[in-house]
Parts: sequence; C-alpha cells; structure tokens
Amino acid sequence: MSKGTVVLAYSGGLDTSCILVWLKEQGYDVIAYLADIGQDEDFEAARKKAESLGAKKIFIEDLRATFVEEFIWPAIQANAVYEDRYLLGTSVARPCIARRQVEIAKSEGAQYVAHGATGKGNDQVRFELTCYALYPEVKIIAPWRIPEFYTRFRGRTDLLEYAEERGIPVPVTPKAPWSMDANLMHISYESGILENPKNHAPPDLYLMTKSPADAPNVPDQLEIEFKKGVPIKVTHLKDGTSKNKPLELFQYLNEIGGKHGVGRIDIVENRFIGMKSRGIYETPGGTILLHAHLDIETFTMDKEVRRIKQGLGIKFSELLYNGFWYSPECTYVRNCIAASQENVEGKVQLSVFKGHVYILGRESPMSLYNEELVSMDVQGNYDPCDASGFIKINAVRLREYHRLQGSFGGKK
Repeated sequence: MSKGTVVLAYSGGLDTSCILVWLKEQGYDVIAYLADIGQDEDFEAARKKAESLGAKKIFIEDLRATFVEEFIWPAIQANAVYEDRYLLGTSVARPCIARRQVEIAKSEGAQYVAHGATGKGNDQVRFELTCYALYPEVKIIAPWRIPEFYTRFRGRTDLLEYAEERGIPVPVTPKAPWSMDANLMHISYESGILENPKNHAPPDLYLMTKSPADAPNVPDQLEIEFKKGVPIKVTHLKDGTSKNKPLELFQYLNEIGGKHGVGRIDIVENRFIGMKSRGIYETPGGTILLHAHLDIETFTMDKEVRRIKQGLGIKFSELLYNGFWYSPECTYVRNCIAASQENVEGKVQLSVFKGHVYILGRESPMSLYNEELVSMDVQGNYDPCDASGFIKINAVRLREYHRLQGSFGGKK
C-alpha cells in the first residue's frame, strides 16, 4: 500500500535518480519535477530516465521567462548583492523552482515534496521555507537529513554501487572534482577540491565566461534602456543588434558578458546555518545589469530616498540568501523597492571589455541632474555665499567635539 504521493525536485543526476528509486522503495508514488531555468540539460533524456526509474508522472517546466521577469528583475531593481560581492544567482532561483513544485503538488493531490539538497547547505532552507509558506500543510522529505539514508550513502561511491544494483543509468563522463549549479543567472562551483580556500580554480572550471586574458581585444558597446528600474531594451551600438523581450535580453547580455569574461568572483561567504563556505561564481549578464542599474538609479533618484533604498537592498539580499522570499518582511521590502523605482528610467551606454564594465554615458527624461546648477561656468539659481552658513552650521558639532577632546588632553 502506498504511503502517499511525493513530488521530487529531480535533476536527472546521480543523487536525485537514486533518491527517486529510494523513495519508491520506501513505499511512495513519485512524481518527478524538473524545472528549466536555463541550465544546459538534456530534458528529454531526463524524462526518459525518470520514466525508466518508475516515476508515476514527470513534469518538465520551462520557467525561464518567469525566472527572469518575476525573480531576476526584482533582484536587479534592488541591486541585490550578498556580503558585498555575491549576486545571488542560486538564491534567486530557489523560490522560483519551489513555487512551481508546490503548485504541482497541490494540483496532483500530493501530500509530500522532496529534494536532494544537503543537510549542511542553504538550499534546504530556501526550498523548504518556500514550500511551507505556499503549502502550509505539506510534508517534506529531505533524504540527506534522514539517518537511514545518509548513513547508507556516505558518498558518491555508495550512490554508484546502489545505482548499479538498481539498474540506474549513471553518467559515462567523469565527474568534475567539484559540484556545480547552473541557471540563467549564473553558474556556481563549490565543494571537492575547492573546499580548500587556498586552492586556485583550475582554468577549465569556468563554463559561462571566457578568461579575460582570452577575451576579444575590441570592446562591445551597449545601450541599456530602463523603465521603473527594469531593463526593457538592449542595443549594440556598433552592429545594431537589439533585444527587448526579457528572456532574450538577458540571454544576450550573458552572451556579451561571457565573451569578455565579466562577472567572475571567488569568495568565502557566511551560510545561513552558521558555517563559512568557499564559492566561485560567474554572473555575466547580471553583472552588466548591476552596473547599468546603479548608474541610472543614481541619476534619477533623490539622494535621501536612495540612501534608504540602499539599506532596503542590503536587507532584501539577506532575506533572499536566507530563503525568506515569501516572508511578510520580504514582500514588504520588495514592495518598497518597487515603489522607489517609479522614476528610474532612461538609457545607459556602457562598454564591456576584458572582465570589466565601463559606464560611458546616460540620459533620462526623469534626470535630477541640472547641468546649469552644477556648472562651474554658470552661476545658475545658486548663491555661493549661502555655503558659508551651511559649512558653519555643520562645523558646530565638530568644533564642540574637538573642544571637549582638547580639554581632556584627548582622553576622558
């Protein structure tokens, strides 16, 4: 008798293929769910494999456009960067994948969802917080946290032996000595030989970007147009190539950024569960958009509003990294950020060249830049004499502080 139906987040790789069979052996009916978020994957082969392993149903969902418009664009509006460097490519994909998993579970009457995330990482938190938020009564099966599972499968060798015993096809190509996660936004690399933070990344590790040393000797110059903080058009200033559909626009920026080696970082970051981990990331299109959006935002947004919005962006990045996309606080912060973007529109011209993005110029009907006011050659509607009082008022606090320091000889 079946224990119930479980929707498994399935990749077609060794881990989730073994988990699919293991769940069946535990007495569950398994629905395999594979999300296309831009990874290089043979989806038809994955479908056939899931069928051969006994999946009750298989859902292969093209979420690429949804991923760009509903998840990547809000991250761009926020200038989302975790711990000053990481553009959150894996983090932003998880609520997109898990939301559809929950929708399938509900429509299929499945009481359970399952995933192959490890018990030490962030993804288990991101997947499960989304599932609980959107399907409160769901039950989650996380095999890598079940002693019966992780004591049986202590590593890849145990999984390969199990696969051979159960007739599970395994990849014929040797496994890279690190783990990799890919989507439209980025590719991340961690674990294996990368766990020693002193080890340099092998040159053949990167799949999305060329080495800047091998990049073309001629830059690509682009114009990116924004409306409400979201890119709506990209145009190549030399060959005239133009993209205005969100998915195509983002793919084109990945292509240009990848060609020039833009968006590579190698960092040690703080995981939500408390340990530090070393990650290598390549985010070409996202890096170009970060530079462009920062520029048009500063050009069009009031100074004090932007100061508040900067703090919101940091908070949003932490919430996103920690898996709280569907929390009330993250919804509130996203709405505040979206409101701040009302006048963030215009065009930014930039150059992409050998690992760097250089801003060349910008224009906007919502510009707060007043050329006459700021000019060194025109007086404009500004009286320089007013600056004397402005400076003296701001100096009151400094004079009093240093007067006190002097009276105590610099010590209290």
